[in-house]
Amino acid sequence: QVQLVESGGGLVQAGGSLRLSCAASGSIFSISTVGWYRQAPGRQRELVAGVRRDGSSNYADSVKDRFTISRDNAKNTVYLQMNSLKPEDTAVYYCYLNGFMGNYWGQGTQVTVSS
Repeated sequence: QVQLVESGGGLVQAGGSLRLSCAASGSIFSISTVGWYRQAPGRQRELVAGVRRDGSSNYADSVKDRFTISRDNAKNTVYLQMNSLKPEDTAVYYCYLNGFMGNYWGQGTQVTVSS
């Protein structure tokens, strides 16, 4: 019912920026919490940022001053602007949409930050 397609990952030097995008199909985007998780090798998947249907958002402490999540309901798209990237941000980033029966997930996009 819901499909999520991510883009924008890549290789960037420390201190640089990337903008991730996630486009959703389906009709429930505008009423759903959407956002991003990430998972690095050997680490547990962690919530990076989420934005609720009322526009409120939350961030992991490690990214709060550097990342910004936003959504465009007209485009069924959620974005993650990542600035001042650090090598510790290297991970696969997964878009999610919180549906009635649980989360839908994107395929993941690799972000690699070199030192």
